[in-house]
Amino acid sequence: MTGYGRRVPVLRRLAAAALAGALLAGCGTTGDDGKEGDGGAGGAGGATDVRVAPITAARTVTDVHGVKVTTPEPPRRVVCLVALCDDMLTELGMEPVATNASLLAHPRFLGKERAARIPVVPGGFISPETEAILGHEPDLVIGLEDTHGKLAPALKGATVFWPVQPGDWQDSVRYLRDLAALTGRTEQGERAERAFRQKLAAAEKNRSDLTSLIVFGSDENFGVATPGTDVTAGLFPKLSRYPWKSRGVEGSYSLEEILAREVDVLFVETLSFGGSPKESLSRKLAENPLWSRIPAVRDGRVHEVDAEVWAKGRGTRSLGIVLDEATAKLR
Repeated sequence: MTGYGRRVPVLRRLAAAALAGALLAGCGTTGDDGKEGDGGAGGAGGATDVRVAPITAARTVTDVHGVKVTTPEPPRRVVCLVALCDDMLTELGMEPVATNASLLAHPRFLGKERAARIPVVPGGFISPETEAILGHEPDLVIGLEDTHGKLAPALKGATVFWPVQPGDWQDSVRYLRDLAALTGRTEQGERAERAFRQKLAAAEKNRSDLTSLIVFGSDENFGVATPGTDVTAGLFPKLSRYPWKSRGVEGSYSLEEILAREVDVLFVETLSFGGSPKESLSRKLAENPLWSRIPAVRDGRVHEVDAEVWAKGRGTRSLGIVLDEATAKLR
């Protein structure tokens, strides 16, 4: 799993480093790996299979990237260092004993009041404090492999550490199934997977002919979210025309290139570097005269979205929210 972080655009990695949440700090494969319904960077791929295989409770699972995770008992005290963990626990009817993401405050998760009662791990997303983690006496800690893997030696012997690294929605489903098996919440896991698969299948049956785009950033410097480096973007070839491919670590798209693609609908993720952003990314981009010439801007089809869900969540509940919001705007 050592190549993931290097494949992510520099801007997104720098944003992740500065954010106190789990942005997409390295996430996955490039191109079509033959997975069901994947479609790679360029097309919708095959139809999503809505069938859900039974999940069996287990004390040991081997995840989609070959990581073996063993817990002596079903984990009940879970510390989340990445928002995917919060997403999965919510789907399984559980709450973390501590987290460092803000995802749970979303109304379709726990809501602000309940989320405020969950302790926050000090140190931020990049450097969560080991002593604080262990102070919650977790029986499982879930973090992002390329960011939190360095914690493994300090946690060894005290708890079980599970490094995750989702590259696409299929990975997210596999992680959910594995956590459902470990916790014994197999029915909840099957139900969540089925709901997501059915929602995705319904969305792709009504695929829009419009050209869409997801951009992210904190100021006039922005990036384009692409399948293969962004789990959310990986859904979009199933929902609309999405002609954007990863250009590797150094690559990005200019406003001139975006203008040439005649984008019909724009989704904007404004990233904050601690606290609420002072100004939305779309307002900053509006300072560039090219921005107003993009069809989506001209026609009032630019939509600021919740970056906690769209950029960081990456689990079936977050991706389900993305599907609801995106399909409504792509009509």
